[in-house]
Amino acid sequence: MTPGPSAAQTLKIDEPRAIEQIAANLRGLLGPEYPGSLLLGLSGGLDSAVLSTLVVRNLGPDVLHVCFLRERDSESDSQRKARLMAEWLGLDLEVEDVSQAIRDRGLYSPFIMRVIGLSRFANRHIIHRLHHFVAGETPFMTTLRQAKFEGEPIRRFVHNLTTRKVEAAFNGRQLYRREALEEKARQRRALVIGAANRSEVLTGWFVKDGVDDFPHSPLAGLYKTQVFQLARHLNLPDEIIAQAPSPDMMRGVTDEVALGLDYDRIDLVLDAMERDAPDAELLAAGLTQRQIDMVREMNRRSDWKRNPHFPAPPADGGIHGGLRVN
Repeated sequence: MTPGPSAAQTLKIDEPRAIEQIAANLRGLLGPEYPGSLLLGLSGGLDSAVLSTLVVRNLGPDVLHVCFLRERDSESDSQRKARLMAEWLGLDLEVEDVSQAIRDRGLYSPFIMRVIGLSRFANRHIIHRLHHFVAGETPFMTTLRQAKFEGEPIRRFVHNLTTRKVEAAFNGRQLYRREALEEKARQRRALVIGAANRSEVLTGWFVKDGVDDFPHSPLAGLYKTQVFQLARHLNLPDEIIAQAPSPDMMRGVTDEVALGLDYDRIDLVLDAMERDAPDAELLAAGLTQRQIDMVREMNRRSDWKRNPHFPAPPADGGIHGGLRVN
């Protein structure tokens, strides 16, 4: 069977129009309440790189303050990539090591967190595969459950020893990062903006009230595939575009490893869900029923995470958003 069109083809948007809508939103965020600037956590990843570029090119570099929060489990080159983007945009990058603050909260203390801090191989292979054996699903899928983990005693023991502690530490670190950015913003009378995208929001790939759950997230209406499209349109450095998306919280663990699927497949399913398209369309495009069901289940289980009171994103990459060109 010949694979169907990719998400990049199916979800293609009018880049100038999307940029115009996001720029208008960014201008509207500035005012008497936030006269200082906008503040953004620059992670070295694609989303914050695209958003910082949109701010600088449409509002100027003086409006944006960027911060990189380094910690024990950050990838070794994340800070370098964040600095690359800052220098490319003519920005000063504030770097703060938050490892001690996180350590003081006991988030590195559990034995499993010590293992995570040592081994990229263990993170990618042993821990994820062990959980899949215990729970029959990815660790992330399990974290979306609000109910207590059920199963045989030995499986509950393994879960409580590993995934539950990793989840608690992951959530705590994300919450602390948000606190740190908000404190910096208060000192500057600035507004923190987030770089979450639509794919993350709809799958629940964020920590509720954490660093990727800010009310003002100008990219939150665009699928990850469309953020990649904007990155290429903006001519971001090749190294930033080519890297594998990652939460940068466990060395070696990318978004694809954690979610169990790449964004091309995830975005195709999310788009089909919005259009009420039959599964047969996705199966014809080369997806499996298991992959389709996984994305649907992530979306269903993560509903509790999404805040219905957040303002609507300025650019809507959905089928009814007016940006699609196919």
